[in-house]
Amino acid sequence: MNIIVLTPIRILGDGLHACLSRFPQMHVIAVVDEFPLLRSMLDSTATDLVLIDVTQGIDLYDVRALAAQYPAVALVALGLTEQRQEVIRCGRAGFTGYVARATPVDALYDALTDVVAGRLSCSAEISSGLLRALFRMEDTPVASARLPAEQDPALTRREAEVLRLIGEARSNKEIARELCISVATVKHHVHNLLEKLRLQCRAQAMRRVRDAPWLVAAPAPATLAKSHRP
Repeated sequence: MNIIVLTPIRILGDGLHACLSRFPQMHVIAVVDEFPLLRSMLDSTATDLVLIDVTQGIDLYDVRALAAQYPAVALVALGLTEQRQEVIRCGRAGFTGYVARATPVDALYDALTDVVAGRLSCSAEISSGLLRALFRMEDTPVASARLPAEQDPALTRREAEVLRLIGEARSNKEIARELCISVATVKHHVHNLLEKLRLQCRAQAMRRVRDAPWLVAAPAPATLAKSHRP
């Protein structure tokens, strides 16, 4: 099992590396302290699981983008406060498992093995809370139902493509490489997108993609007909 640890605390990362290295089935290939470096490692190294330290606070939108970009990699929240709402929030963000703060080191191996095998070990209270949350999601009108067309900003095909890649947490260089355009052109599209969507930064654009996924599906017909340039 190839594992990457993400934590801003160096001594914690080194300690986890040492603990997990006791098990021959586990191989900690890297300890990183930020998401861009983590994505770089995931692009270049076969990884089964990422152990993400949530004890210092973390932007769950970054986790969501990571889960969308690397669906085959299991994401595990390390040091989660085992409360129903916290577990639900992490599940919605894309975590496939968690290690509670009270978990002893000896149980860490079993917890990670369960996650990779598709099993989730949690208390009866948490299990009940998860089921109730699923029921409420099915029983409630879809929160992401499309807004009336007049409320949607008019995006060109290229802008929609750029926005989709922003939603996947791609950098300007990565977007340029993906779409075979210059970085300067990407910056121009990003500037236009932020203006059209009335947003201040890329992080807000990522959240908008999550909340309004239809924006990146296709441009409006009228906009497409007028768009002759990339």
